[in-house]
Amino acid sequence: MSGASATFEQTTRVADSGHGDVSPGEIAIGVVIGRTSEFFDFFVYAIASVLVFPKLVFPYLDPLTGTLYSFAIFALAFIARPFGTAIFMAIDRNYGRSIKLTITLFLLGTCTVAIAFLPGHEQIGWVSALLLAIFRIGQGLALGGEWDGLPSLLAMNAPVNRRGWYAMIPQLGAPLGLMVAAALFAYFAANLSSEDFLEWGWRYPFFVAFAINVVALFARLRMVDTPEYIEHFEQQELEPMPIGETLRKEGFHVVIGAFAPLASFALFHMVTVFPLSWIFLYTDQSPSRFLVIELIGSIVGLITIVLSGYVADRVGRRNLLSATAAAIAVFSGFAPQMLNGGDIGEITFMVSGFILLGLSFGQSSGAVASNFAKIYRYTGSALTTDLAWLVGAGFAPFIALWLSSHFGLMAAGVYLLSGAVCTYLAVAMSRQLESHDQ
Repeated sequence: MSGASATFEQTTRVADSGHGDVSPGEIAIGVVIGRTSEFFDFFVYAIASVLVFPKLVFPYLDPLTGTLYSFAIFALAFIARPFGTAIFMAIDRNYGRSIKLTITLFLLGTCTVAIAFLPGHEQIGWVSALLLAIFRIGQGLALGGEWDGLPSLLAMNAPVNRRGWYAMIPQLGAPLGLMVAAALFAYFAANLSSEDFLEWGWRYPFFVAFAINVVALFARLRMVDTPEYIEHFEQQELEPMPIGETLRKEGFHVVIGAFAPLASFALFHMVTVFPLSWIFLYTDQSPSRFLVIELIGSIVGLITIVLSGYVADRVGRRNLLSATAAAIAVFSGFAPQMLNGGDIGEITFMVSGFILLGLSFGQSSGAVASNFAKIYRYTGSALTTDLAWLVGAGFAPFIALWLSSHFGLMAAGVYLLSGAVCTYLAVAMSRQLESHDQ
């Protein structure tokens, strides 16, 4: 480690020398803070991709094509994320976790604020789309670099009989992030004229995202850089390993882990980003109204994510994932009709969708990570997260909207069904592999 880096970490350790012993509850707080900021940033950009960027950046295209272009740029962050992990893992190995997180903080904050100040096509032409793509790639690199290992540390410190309960804790960030993002956009969309909203109202959620990211990263930085946490990471062998070596040793587990949550990720977009785009493009309903419905749905999702931890500890995480994948497959046959069924249909679609989402998404991150050898869990978990986002989330809004706009809503149901099938197969392979290893 360089002299400057060593001095920085030594100073931080002295300042935090009074920090108490590491406890699962304390780790859980850091995990929820980090995941909430990540998902809030995700939803702010996703909602803007529907309500703002097609008109601001692509006003020369029809609304559908403009939204598809916006979703294509949305996906760039997920493509960049694994590269960010590779870059920042090297920084982690050579200069320490605190230096890595500090650089990540500035990169993510700079890109998020830059989007908030983005000029539209009317001001700078095609450069507006280019800048948006560059800032989005920067966000993706930073999101890959912000992995702090706290979810893995939490899983390894969880009591044996409560692993399902602790596995659901990181997933609480999704409904919490959606609540804040939906509430902010609903408020500005409902209280501003369309001209004012498009001119300046949409920018405020990005300023809030910047503030939340800064606070979250500083909070996690303070935690992971204390002597107690550093010692705990070392005792659990949660240290960064070279990407190539990790893939050679644990590549199969990484791939299985990336595909295991596909049902929940596909459903994730079927009840959040995709329906908002469909309602906005193909109905006369106010987007603020549907954002309020999503806000209510996120509360339902929060409750059922907590419930998933209780259920998983009694029936097993893999069994719960398999059961919810089957339920999502059944739901996929009725979802299109419900979404297209007026007010009652929409509400039924959202509430039932969020119930299934909470039960499946609540355990989607914990069922496969336990297969990693301890020494590779830190890096392997980061890569699995990156690939799961890329495969399950990055292109989902684009694919669902393109399919439904060309072949009808039933095609989106088929897409959801494919995610359920992938989850079922991945969980089955994970269970067989675990039995074989034993």
